[in-house]
Amino acid sequence: MLDTMIFNESHGHPRGKLFLGAGAKPTLGRYQVEKELGKGAMGVVYLGRDPTIGRVVAIKTLAFSREFAPGELKEIKERFFREAETAGRLAHPNIVTIYDAGEDHDLAYIAMELLKGKDLTSYINPGELLPLPTALSIIARVADALAYAHRNNVIHRDVKPANIMWEPDADSVKVTDFGIARITDLSKTRTGMVLGTPSYMSPEQLSGKKVDGRSDLFSLGTTLYQLGCGSLPFQGDSMAQLMFRIANEPHPDVRTRNAALPACVAAIVNRALAKDPESRYQDGEQMAKALRLCLQSLSPAGRPTLVGAPAASA
Repeated sequence: MLDTMIFNESHGHPRGKLFLGAGAKPTLGRYQVEKELGKGAMGVVYLGRDPTIGRVVAIKTLAFSREFAPGELKEIKERFFREAETAGRLAHPNIVTIYDAGEDHDLAYIAMELLKGKDLTSYINPGELLPLPTALSIIARVADALAYAHRNNVIHRDVKPANIMWEPDADSVKVTDFGIARITDLSKTRTGMVLGTPSYMSPEQLSGKKVDGRSDLFSLGTTLYQLGCGSLPFQGDSMAQLMFRIANEPHPDVRTRNAALPACVAAIVNRALAKDPESRYQDGEQMAKALRLCLQSLSPAGRPTLVGAPAASA
């Protein structure tokens, strides 16, 4: 394609990204690429357009040739398309919609719903925290999304603030990046490096054991902890120390870091962060119900409207 320009390792550019210069717009598959939106762990995210129907999309690219040896690429690409197909079958109001996946030149890509708002990393530091009712409402809807995904045999494996989008005007919550964690897991194994942070991972995930939906709920509990007090429950001076603490040490009571939090929030965090999966919430529905009951116990004046959420039962 004359209108597509790719710079990758074989052409002397290590980043595996599109050249967005003057002239005709580059393409990925059938999508016209408009501009760069940001960078992820394994590639670049672009704003794109499907010229056939005029739909504007976000296109997440993955530069596999940069991350994996040539002999591994076939298996990695097959897994990528299996994961993309599985994630693409998820249809839930709190999960980002995936429209398409493909490969063009040396880039694999996923075309997905373009989201407004920001991810929750904007609200995890002291002084920037969301009002507690808002945080509880958001996390309850994420628990709904995870319950749905788990019923469909899809485990996220990378639940964290960066993968939860919130648009305050519409009070819209979307979980992103289902299926991507398996690909990055393989890259970690190959390179011996950790892409991102293990701070949100469950003990069983860090130890390499097979995980189920309860691992995602541990990660969601870690996210709630951070949204509640502006600090992670487990920290360390090294990766090894951090991993040891997640696996073996109790987390500090979240109310020691934010005394204004009610007991019900601490109780939800404590159950979600149990070391033994059998002691956690057994599914996202249980956790969502607990979050909504906690929300109902707060002052009525401080409660937000739960957009798209079922009423909690007593």
